[in-house]
Amino acid sequence: MKVCIMRHGEAGFSASSDSARKLTNYGIEQSNQAGLWLKQQNYQFDFGLVSPYLRAQQTLTELSSHVNVAKVETNQFLVPGGSPSYIADMLTMLLNDGIENVIIVSHLPLVGYLVNELCPQVAPPMFSTAAIACISLLPNSAGNLEWFHQAE
Repeated sequence: MKVCIMRHGEAGFSASSDSARKLTNYGIEQSNQAGLWLKQQNYQFDFGLVSPYLRAQQTLTELSSHVNVAKVETNQFLVPGGSPSYIADMLTMLLNDGIENVIIVSHLPLVGYLVNELCPQVAPPMFSTAAIACISLLPNSAGNLEWFHQAE
């Protein structure tokens, strides 16, 4: 299974709550650029997991205008303080169900901790906005960090 873990695009700060923060124009552009980059790499996704926070939802919407995401599920555990082990267990279930390509759109610090959870040999990377890490997962083994793409 290939798992792409993405941090949302740049978000503004004027909102009634953290979960209501919207992407800036630059964040929208970053999300589109990430989608175009994934398209150039011939990525398509069987499954998308996304945070319920507005900026993550917007990021996936922009990205999926360029690459196909067959099924999308919003998951309340994909928030900044979410549990990387819970998400790793969910990925194991998806892998066992035959899902081959997954994209996750979430937040700091969870995205870095999730890379470390799946690839214990890798220190949690620092994700800039719209950065993507791609991990190759095999059943019952540690993941392998294949690449890390930073937005320009």
